[in-house]
Amino acid sequence: MVRERVRRARERAKAASLKFKSELKKALFTALIAAFGFLIALVWRDVIQEYVNTLVALTPFQGKLISAVTVTLIAVLGILLITKFLDEKVQIPDEKLGKKSA
Repeated sequence: MVRERVRRARERAKAASLKFKSELKKALFTALIAAFGFLIALVWRDVIQEYVNTLVALTPFQGKLISAVTVTLIAVLGILLITKFLDEKVQIPDEKLGKKSA
């Protein structure tokens, strides 16, 4: 009886350890991806600023307005592409939908 409890405790500890390791990897992966994304954004910021400055010189509109619209369009397009690319199908259990499973 004691040995069985010890065995179950070891199994639970091992399962918890594996889950923690998995979650830690996910968190580190997310942090690294975010860091690289920030680096990419900083690099593209300069390119976009140069493009907007060139555009401002050619048009009578206010530079800040053109800059805001350009950056907004690029950001929205980027969000849409990333969302489409990383879209994962989330399975919702039937119980949460109010349906009873057979």
